Amino acid sequence: MSDLTRRQALKIGAAGAGGALLPLSWTAVARADAAAPPQVQAAGDLALWYDEAAGSDWLRALPIGNGRLGAMVFGNVDAERLQLNEDTVWAGGPHDPSNPRGAGALAEIRRLVFAGQWTQAQNLVNQNMLGNPGGQLAYQTVGNLRLTFPSSGGASEYDRVLDLTTATTSTTYLLNGVRHRREVFASAPDQIIAMRLTADRTGAITFTATFDSPQRTTVSSPDGSTIALDGVSGNQEGVTGAVRFLALANAAVSGGTVSSSGGTLRVTGATSVTLLISIGSSYVNFRNVGGDYQGIARRHLSAARASSYDQLRARHVTDYQALFGRVSLDLGRTSAADQPTDVRIAQHNSVTDPQFSALLFQFGRYLLISSSRPGTQPANLQGIWNDSLTPAWDSKYTINANLPMNYWPANTTNLAECHAPVFDLVRDLAVAGARTAQVQYGAGGWVTHHNTDAWRATSVVDGAFWGMWQTGGAWLATLIWDHYLFNGDVEFLRANYPAMKGAAQFFLDTLVTEPTLGYLVTNPSNSPEIAHHQDASVCAGPTMDNQILRDLFDGCARASEILNVDATFRAQVRATRDRLPPMKVGARGNIQEWLYDWVETEQYHRHISHLYGLAPSNQITRRGTPQLFQAARRTLELRGDDGTGWSLAWKINFWARMEEGNRAHDLIRYLATPARLAPNMFDLHPPFQIDGNFGATAGIAEMLLQSHIGELHILPALPSAWANGRVSGLRARGGHTVGITWTNGQAGEVLLRPDRAGTVRLRGRLFAANHTVVDTTDGTAVQTTRIESDLVELTGRAGRTYRITGSPTVPTLEQSFSNASTSNDTNTNVGNVDGNGASFSAQALAQAGVTPGATLNRNGIAFRWPAVAPGGADNAIASGQSISVTGTGRTLGFLLTGTYGAVSGTGAVVYADGTRQTFTLSTPDWYGGPHAGGTAAVVTAYQNRPGNQRVTTPACVYHVGVTLQNKPVARVDLPNISARPAAGVPTMHIFAIAIGA
Repeated sequence: MSDLTRRQALKIGAAGAGGALLPLSWTAVARADAAAPPQVQAAGDLALWYDEAAGSDWLRALPIGNGRLGAMVFGNVDAERLQLNEDTVWAGGPHDPSNPRGAGALAEIRRLVFAGQWTQAQNLVNQNMLGNPGGQLAYQTVGNLRLTFPSSGGASEYDRVLDLTTATTSTTYLLNGVRHRREVFASAPDQIIAMRLTADRTGAITFTATFDSPQRTTVSSPDGSTIALDGVSGNQEGVTGAVRFLALANAAVSGGTVSSSGGTLRVTGATSVTLLISIGSSYVNFRNVGGDYQGIARRHLSAARASSYDQLRARHVTDYQALFGRVSLDLGRTSAADQPTDVRIAQHNSVTDPQFSALLFQFGRYLLISSSRPGTQPANLQGIWNDSLTPAWDSKYTINANLPMNYWPANTTNLAECHAPVFDLVRDLAVAGARTAQVQYGAGGWVTHHNTDAWRATSVVDGAFWGMWQTGGAWLATLIWDHYLFNGDVEFLRANYPAMKGAAQFFLDTLVTEPTLGYLVTNPSNSPEIAHHQDASVCAGPTMDNQILRDLFDGCARASEILNVDATFRAQVRATRDRLPPMKVGARGNIQEWLYDWVETEQYHRHISHLYGLAPSNQITRRGTPQLFQAARRTLELRGDDGTGWSLAWKINFWARMEEGNRAHDLIRYLATPARLAPNMFDLHPPFQIDGNFGATAGIAEMLLQSHIGELHILPALPSAWANGRVSGLRARGGHTVGITWTNGQAGEVLLRPDRAGTVRLRGRLFAANHTVVDTTDGTAVQTTRIESDLVELTGRAGRTYRITGSPTVPTLEQSFSNASTSNDTNTNVGNVDGNGASFSAQALAQAGVTPGATLNRNGIAFRWPAVAPGGADNAIASGQSISVTGTGRTLGFLLTGTYGAVSGTGAVVYADGTRQTFTLSTPDWYGGPHAGGTAAVVTAYQNRPGNQRVTTPACVYHVGVTLQNKPVARVDLPNISARPAAGVPTMHIFAIAIGA
């Protein structure tokens, strides 16, 4: 292949590891007195716009699509180009790549892996398990439609716009005193691409139009107003190209003339022109390429010609807005949004531009609607946009990151219909993968490795180092269950359950016992694309495999219960799940990536696959698994923030699940640079990979709403950069549509509409204070039940909208106390500082001069020690909550301490005028000391342990002061450290806050 294969790309520059890739050589300079065009303003800034044409740069052209057809529109004045795609035009044709030598070699490969002879095992995989051919086949371009206009001087007042609210591109300019406008869209209802050219002077439009293509094609003129491109897809990997295609372009003019001959369309002296493009393909499915491609192209064109352009456009906009209009997001606007889009990317990290995050979010939704519709192919590595026969990584489906990430926003951002092509793909793979399972593993069920293509190839490809990963099909099968959690559609579950069951059956047949630890493990497999020892990735039981299989087995078991089928199978998957290796914390405090505590050979590798359990899964959570949660954070710190575009996007989701909004926002800023976004906002690995766009959209949704642990968490990771905003239409598991309005970082209103009746749990700062719930249908009040300090439960009715509003009162520190740290020496079991039952002694505190309700003067600040009896809640765990603190002074003081080492995090002072001041709050560990790094405020002579035991080691509470601006304070937002004390989890305990003069 003349372009990048996956193997070549990964070898060139380590594919994005810690600064190994250089930024792309593009930049843009801010325009003086810039102002967005009226069309952009009318779209509420939900548009990409430029004051220059794309020229020859594909990454400056603008994408349109209807799921099946795609085009890149360049907007050139003299030589317009529409680069065309049809989603089934792929190299090669139907074939079975399964390698019959695989099953015979499997036992020896496993033996070598268990013996630690990994490179020898990899060699054997390459000799016996690699598919035939050893690579998969590429998604390919159809070609180009080029419009050539008479060259007659320079244009002025040029604007080029992609309007996300209507899914249309437009180009306007003034040339020789004539105002020209072109508009292009791809219609799903009419299955055509339409272009409208207009001028404000009669007879001012003259051009020729021709097709060209790098494929094997012929051009012709079927009639006097139409041109045709008839071709066949390319050969690759020894497989003959077999997809036939026909592209047609027809012109209808108002004024002037149109003619066609020899494959050239000529328009002369027109005032307006409607150009319709139709493409048909012979691809029927992965086994059949005998479709009537010419009839398809002609029928769509003929039907579209029967309607006016305005009718076509109206149907297109109505269809598109029914999807796109479901979700709105307003994060505020600054003058930075007045600049062209390429300038906004180039300067994003040096200006304040919250609206760009909203644009990035909605651009991802636009791309998904445009590249994935019911009945189409799934969005591939480049969506549906590709100008090459040999694109990077073949522009196919990379399952170990790309394909699942493409669909992360489908459910959460209310585009469930766009998810359908993935489930069609999974059902295909269940057929094709059954052959691979049988001949390469001697197993039932079905398997797919790390890639697939239009031919549903399921074998190992690209070499063992990358391709010997067994759980690609398993990951895809988990998407079925997660989709069901959102929609509750039992018939959907029934239709797709066999694919889930088949994916699980393969592993019931192939998991083997690890000889030392006794767990059931995959062997051979890998942790995607990273070596655990030099040149060796193949291993047994990598963490990601185990996490995926837990989700798959759990989903199968629960689905079989709902469908009331397969009780024996259900018991088997649950028993097998219980024998999978658990996640482990390694010596560095991180989640182990492998079954053993190996250290990765590339610390800053782009994949962090072993955190699949954090996101997209729910196996690592802040409140459910605090030790693993802390280890996940350590893993992210070790891996670093740098990475490829899609890697940065995944990290947005990771940090959102960590409930660290500012850190997640940092990753958005790292993504929004010329190194990781093209001028047209396509995500760059580099090169272009669309999964980063979809991952960023999903990550922004996760920052605003999470629902992965059986509750709806409102604003779980809101960054300070989005202090005020509004979102509507987000979707949550359990079948809920959610809207949120917030001010100064606090939710003021939540709108909740359940699809089905039942109870729903809601978490957030709003629920920690007084709040009201009203059924907007009849105005009745709805009661909530408090489960935790910031978690409530209510019972809702299907189709009703519930308006939840909060009291403006922010809780005081005492009202936020959630943990008891002090115990009597005769009843030590009631206190818990460190998650293991250790506590301060009330008697030892009294010896140090500290009694409940006492005033402690420290460094000029008068603190009130909690007036709480031993065993009562006397401190707040710093977990990002807001605390009412009022007054004016020079210093904000804290009495606090930490467990499991020094603890540090970012908090904020919010002043009465709405301004925010961030600060770093740090404290040493409570045990022993006093320690360096803090000023001891209270030192006791001993501590308590469960069972009325005394440990004669000092225990310390520290004083920390933060310098204030001399103006009234309204509240303090505490650092987001941990949710509750737990063994081994660093935690910050806050006993008192006060303002000093």
